[in-house]
Amino acid sequence: MSRPPPPSSRNAGAGQVRIVGGRWRNTRLAVPDVAGLRPSSDRVRETLFNWLTGQLAGARVLDLFAGTGALGLEALSRGAAGAVLVERDPAAARQLAQTVTRLQADDIAQVVQGDALAWLEGQPDGGFQIVFLDPPFADGLHARVLERLPRLLAPGAWLYLEAPLEQAPALPPGFVLHREGQTRQVRYALARAPG
Repeated sequence: MSRPPPPSSRNAGAGQVRIVGGRWRNTRLAVPDVAGLRPSSDRVRETLFNWLTGQLAGARVLDLFAGTGALGLEALSRGAAGAVLVERDPAAARQLAQTVTRLQADDIAQVVQGDALAWLEGQPDGGFQIVFLDPPFADGLHARVLERLPRLLAPGAWLYLEAPLEQAPALPPGFVLHREGQTRQVRYALARAPG
């Protein structure tokens, strides 16, 4: 019988997270055991959605690198009108689609299984009022995504970013930092697009 790996080498995401507020409050979301998957903590999400109070009602949301969908589904739970949840890993995307069906949210949540950069390239301009950007840190995707993302945003859209603790989240030109914070593992920021 093989022994399990030590905790430090396991995927920190394996287990469950919960939706913190809104109509699906305390709903548990399964966290698939996928390399690089690192769901935002309950505390960080609570802070973020306090910052976004008043911005969610009727918003069109993009959760890029969705993973468990905790950010996009939290936004829907709190009143966003619709969300696109993009996830590359097939198992995580299947789990996310099952969660959307369980929540009876198929009419407001679209799960896309595919590469985020390729998906961004194929989208028309404009439309998203809130974007959550929390890619796997090891893949170095922040800069490449931020080059392609601004054209998909509505004027004055909100952009949430997470980055490694040692790296300040970089903002696209013209974006204004609204709030920022950090935990022992990550730095996070909310910024506003021009317009």
